[in-house]
Amino acid sequence: MPPQANQPLTEIREGDLYFCLEQRLVTVRDQVIPLTVKEFDIFSLLIQHPGRVYSYEVILDLVWQEDYTYYSRKAVNNHISNLRRKIKVAPDVPDYVKSVYGIGYKFEI
Repeated sequence: MPPQANQPLTEIREGDLYFCLEQRLVTVRDQVIPLTVKEFDIFSLLIQHPGRVYSYEVILDLVWQEDYTYYSRKAVNNHISNLRRKIKVAPDVPDYVKSVYGIGYKFEI
């Protein structure tokens, strides 16, 4: 169903990367990237605020939206690692998710 006039799609295109929030769709070079719910939510947070650094704690707070005492930086690291591996469909595809040592992550070309 096409979007209504008052409901524009949240779409972001960066080179070979395409992101659509409403369709929960990420493609790289027209290849659909199958992401888990958490991977998509983390990527969505980062890509919609390029250059902004998100700490581990903020990512946990905004993505998990629940008592995350059972989760840790390791949980965030694991999801980021899986996300990066899935998006890197070819050696020349940029690393879109950058680490900010000791703090967290950001989206950057």
